[in-house]
Amino acid sequence: MKTKISYFLLFAILLGATSFSSPFHLNGDPQKALTLAGSNIELSDNISDPPVNNDVEMVFLSFSEALDKITVKENVKLFRIGAKGSETEVPVYTRLDRNNPALLQIYAKPVLKLKDGEAYRIDIGAGLKSTSGASVRTAFSRYFATNASIDLKGTGNTAVKRNKIVIISDIHLGIDSKFAEIKQNYSNLVDLVKHVGNAPDVKELVIGGDLMDQWFIPMNYPTPKDERAFVDAIAANNKEFVNAIVAIIKEGKIKVTYAPGNHDLTVTEADIARVFPGINQSRGNIQGLGEYVTGDKNSIVIEHGHKYNFFCAPDPVSIKKTTGKESSIMPPGYFFTRIATSSLTQGKPKTENTFPVYDVDKNDKEQVLLNYYYMTWKGILETLPVKEKFSEKVIVTNIDGMNDTYAMADVIPQYDATKKKFSVKVYDGLVTSWDKRQEVNGVKVKIPTTEAILGANDDDLTDLQSKVQYFDTDASKRIVVFGHTHKAKVLPFKNLKGEKTIYANSGTWIDHSLDHPNSTFVVITEGGDESPLSFVNLYQYYGNGSFTRWGKAQAILY
Repeated sequence: MKTKISYFLLFAILLGATSFSSPFHLNGDPQKALTLAGSNIELSDNISDPPVNNDVEMVFLSFSEALDKITVKENVKLFRIGAKGSETEVPVYTRLDRNNPALLQIYAKPVLKLKDGEAYRIDIGAGLKSTSGASVRTAFSRYFATNASIDLKGTGNTAVKRNKIVIISDIHLGIDSKFAEIKQNYSNLVDLVKHVGNAPDVKELVIGGDLMDQWFIPMNYPTPKDERAFVDAIAANNKEFVNAIVAIIKEGKIKVTYAPGNHDLTVTEADIARVFPGINQSRGNIQGLGEYVTGDKNSIVIEHGHKYNFFCAPDPVSIKKTTGKESSIMPPGYFFTRIATSSLTQGKPKTENTFPVYDVDKNDKEQVLLNYYYMTWKGILETLPVKEKFSEKVIVTNIDGMNDTYAMADVIPQYDATKKKFSVKVYDGLVTSWDKRQEVNGVKVKIPTTEAILGANDDDLTDLQSKVQYFDTDASKRIVVFGHTHKAKVLPFKNLKGEKTIYANSGTWIDHSLDHPNSTFVVITEGGDESPLSFVNLYQYYGNGSFTRWGKAQAILY
């Protein structure tokens, strides 16, 4: 009898021990919580800011402990979020990793890559438990987005919706290929335009300024005698590009829009219409400026961005003192660029030009500002010297009411050692009229003059204007695209309502872009009635329909 009791007790003890260590234990340990430790994709607990993931084939969730297999199926769900907040459950396979049962693998059923350009939610139920009995305690959700893709080779479904806006800028088509800034990248540019024209999902192509370059020309180059001849000469030197754009316009499937930049500041609406018949143009009240508002909700703004730059914004105030014409608007950046082009074509030669030692009256506001203006000129000319003397009349103009041949000394502030003051012949009054220029040019939030002069070469100052001028003043604008700086990027911001917004810079196509990529373009993908998200991607083009994503894509929820 004792033996039977002993065996019974031993059996009970063994059964209890086995039950305690069983992988199917469901009672839970109230002292422990099962937590999500990581994932193979980026996740967020905020649907309004879903992280964008490229090519999601599966989702791996790593937990703090080995999972109880029995509790997985009913407590792990995947949903696709529709345009108006609708939710559709996505059938999935779930599997625990054999070597690491804390790793949960989730595949769509059937096993296919998750659809691009969509918003998803993963729900984890409170009933999910570990083999030790720990539970998540409180149900939670995580959100993510699958990045939108673009079909530039035209190999996809031609019945897809046209929901993409392609933005290129800072192309800088030149009048003479001997010194034009785009030569090596030109064939790829033409190739991109042709592929965009054949893309089944593109609805708009926007050229965001600096299309034709009337600035990057050596000082003594014999420029055409009038604006029309100038534009026609640039077009004639770039027939392949012009023909590719005109072909898209004629086909009528893709809307093509042009907004002016500073290097094509004085190119008129009639000039562009003559070269590109049927093109849409976005122009403001001032020649050389334009803000293009587009998108399903008119929430996208595309402009060049030069109107926030002291040296590149139209100058309808001071230059007319020199030309005597009310229509003149050419800013001093034009002369900077002419001199810089000569320096580069001359190979940055040694120069006999020198700069005076001077003293500035710090109590004279105009003199202080002229000093800042002079310092910028000095920095440019020390970096990009020229063989010509400052006093030589070498800058041939024939543009914007200027018909004289100017010396560099005409546009660089000159210091009078006797009076101990700076003065300037061309652009007299420039430094004291910046506020007026901004008012005339329609700048909503004025940039202080000192900040504008000293920050003219600061790309961050230009980028920040997307927030200052748009996101902080108009909650309806959610995506802003500039060019101008040549530095391609995509950045998230917040607007005055605390909503996520996106700024992008479309970069440049010039051959030498220093520390940033060239041959870049931005693609905005709108969700429309299929997805609540709009995506902004930056790409670099390699030719023959090939490209790569550059930087991190961003998405916003409407």
